Amino acid sequence: MHDELRAALAGLLDGLPPKQAAQAVERLIANYRGTTPTDAPVLRDRADVAAYAAYRMPATFEAVRAALTAFAARVPDWSPATHVDIGGGTGAATWAAAATWQGHRSTVLDWAQPALDLGRELAAGVLPDTDWQRAVIGAGLSVPPDTDLVTVSYVLGELRPEARRAVVEAAAAAPAVVLIEPGTPEGYLRIREARDQLIAAGLRIVAPCPHGDTCPIVVGEDWCHFSARVSRSSLHRQVKGGSLPYEDEKFSYVAATALDVPAAPARIVRKPQLRKGQVLLDLCTAEEGLRRTTVTKRHGADYRAARDAAWGDAWA
Repeated sequence: MHDELRAALAGLLDGLPPKQAAQAVERLIANYRGTTPTDAPVLRDRADVAAYAAYRMPATFEAVRAALTAFAARVPDWSPATHVDIGGGTGAATWAAAATWQGHRSTVLDWAQPALDLGRELAAGVLPDTDWQRAVIGAGLSVPPDTDLVTVSYVLGELRPEARRAVVEAAAAAPAVVLIEPGTPEGYLRIREARDQLIAAGLRIVAPCPHGDTCPIVVGEDWCHFSARVSRSSLHRQVKGGSLPYEDEKFSYVAATALDVPAAPARIVRKPQLRKGQVLLDLCTAEEGLRRTTVTKRHGADYRAARDAAWGDAWA
């Protein structure tokens, strides 16, 4: 699915001067990092949408796929028949859902018609079971009662607080909800606020948190986020410079469900530190909150597992 998305994005900027594409991306990045909450679509026309899709869709896809994979691991015998992507724009989360499960129908809701049009164009022939619908993302929003999964990715930061709460309330009506925001302190706070709202709505938090209690992180001292590796396009290199063929997309997320799910294991919340004969793991746990554990060669299979473990993995 990743290769198919890249193929769909190839040539998207043909005919658009590179400098214009770069300027559009730089302006749009400021909006999408949550510095300018708005009551209107951020993506204004096809040039905006094409530039932003070429630049951001691969990273959004990888972040959402990582979050959905973590959720799917907690509900291995479940798959959605219907999926609604709120504020889905050009459909990165819909591509990620298709890379995680098969056989479902997706509906992308967004208020920017140019984004929906381009999303439909990119998905043509690859994601046939997808509807693209214009909708106001905020007060009055609802999802169909038969919706199994709702995703909301990189959207909450665009919204004013009252619209943000309305979107989370609408999402919470589904039995499975996955919310993703940029992995910044501000993005984490939006996820933390939404997490509290999902719990209040009666849903169970299943990822990344191993519990539904108050987040143990002290606000202002740290924030919960994870990382997904993204291959860099020529537009990435043009806008950001640098020579590495990849970059790491930092994201914060929460997954909640009304399904009957067993207690979650601990979660690795920092990159494991490999030392000679030992691995240091920073964990979020159900019983002790945040703690560090040291796994040594004496632990045998656990030590081998720890050496292979990655930031964001569950740890039993």
